[in-house]
Amino acid sequence: MRDTANRAARAAARVRAAARRRWRAAAPHQRQTARLTAASATLGLVIALATVAAAGPWDSGQRTAERVRAARPGPGSGGDHTPGEDRAPLTAPQVLAETGPARRRGGGEGGPQDGAGGQGGTRPQQVPPPTTSALADTLEPLLKDGSLGSVRHASVVDAVTGRQLFSQDAAEVSAPASTIKLATAVAALSARGETYRIATRVVVEGERVTLVGGGDPTLRAKDLDGLAERTARALRKRGVRTVTLGYDTSRYRGTDQHPIGPNENIARVTPLMVNEGRTDKSDHGPAPRTADPARDASRRFADELREAGVSPKGAPERRKAGKDARKLAVHRSAPLGALVERMLTHSDNDIAEALARQTALAEGEPAGFAGAGRAVKRTLRGLGLPVEGARFHDGSGLDRTDRVSPALLTRLLTLAADPDRPALRPVLTGLPVAGFTGTLGARYGGERGEPGAGLVRAKTGTLTGVNTLAGTVVDADGRMLAFAFMTSGAPGRDAAQESLDDLASALANCGCRDSPSTG
Repeated sequence: MRDTANRAARAAARVRAAARRRWRAAAPHQRQTARLTAASATLGLVIALATVAAAGPWDSGQRTAERVRAARPGPGSGGDHTPGEDRAPLTAPQVLAETGPARRRGGGEGGPQDGAGGQGGTRPQQVPPPTTSALADTLEPLLKDGSLGSVRHASVVDAVTGRQLFSQDAAEVSAPASTIKLATAVAALSARGETYRIATRVVVEGERVTLVGGGDPTLRAKDLDGLAERTARALRKRGVRTVTLGYDTSRYRGTDQHPIGPNENIARVTPLMVNEGRTDKSDHGPAPRTADPARDASRRFADELREAGVSPKGAPERRKAGKDARKLAVHRSAPLGALVERMLTHSDNDIAEALARQTALAEGEPAGFAGAGRAVKRTLRGLGLPVEGARFHDGSGLDRTDRVSPALLTRLLTLAADPDRPALRPVLTGLPVAGFTGTLGARYGGERGEPGAGLVRAKTGTLTGVNTLAGTVVDADGRMLAFAFMTSGAPGRDAAQESLDDLASALANCGCRDSPSTG
């Protein structure tokens, strides 16, 4: 019996060794095809499994069996993309095992905590995670790069189990820059829900009509024009042709000016604005901003009312709508999940501040910088996340006094990957894709960055001297990892970003297992 087991173990070791030799001998384009296949399958299956999980618990193993059967490879495009491939790409069942429900419901908060669980023995065999020693051998030399600056904190965890695989001062806090948007996203989705829509309303008291801002920075000019047309139609039905027009920004409290001052990276933070207060035709990125977004929005609304046959008396005035005012018309934003995706993909500061304030409103805090910070931190603490030492002075990360730890960032990502929390999935689907989308679209290009292109999905963070990167990657064995690299004191932005990209690419190209000879 023991001899049989030993022979089986030796045979398995020979198979693994042969696979490693084939992998090392494979041409670069063949490796890239395999990795891209695994990465694409992983993300798609995470989303698919979350949708199925939301429908209810697995029933007597039936849905488990359906899951395995549905994951079996079948005919489809791309299957023979690389002629002569002697090492087949990872199949869907292998990847599915790493992103599907890996534990029983009722597990610990803050993302998966262990790999226990299983469903009646029907789960596909899991791909082992990297070993901590091999991962350290890969990452530690890269973290010594002088271009990263004096502060270098890092965390890598297994996205399936939440197990810490690599840590370099992972619990220490430092300036996150825009990676703090991961915290803003998780807090807003948890407090409001992914289907919540932000309403911009028009109400009336007699001849007093008030445009009430709800906090939707993505309100477009045509949305406002449509709102004015519906308002005019409702007023004409009442026989009203002349009104006194006002606009209400009372939903937010405190200053509307971010501490960085007037800046092309963010408009004044007000609950009423059109296209984030941009004065050009852009829809993301730095742009010139109007000095008073709310006033300008109300003036456009007044012009459209006039065009629709209702005449406002004079210029719109700032005022608070009365409690007895009746609704005339409403426009609702895209669902919160879509706003989160847009915020993360383009690192949109205006949406970030709006989502932080939505968290404050949901938590009963004043919707200003301080109240939003308290609400975000309290919401994350309630999810069991490590917020010790964290400081949320804004929702966008533009404030240099913000502080979070790499451990918090990786726990946010594993929480979003938790099959029991499908409502948080926009945090993953909104991450920029290296070399393709958002703030990573222009990175990982050329020979230096090609290994991570299409494989790394991560939120960037950049301030003067501060460079951070946090996201997910599927390694060479098909295991999904969450990572966070945080640095401060870098002498130059471009060199620091290249070093961070090298770290993430190293994860994408690393099986990171100890060789049998190491014991």
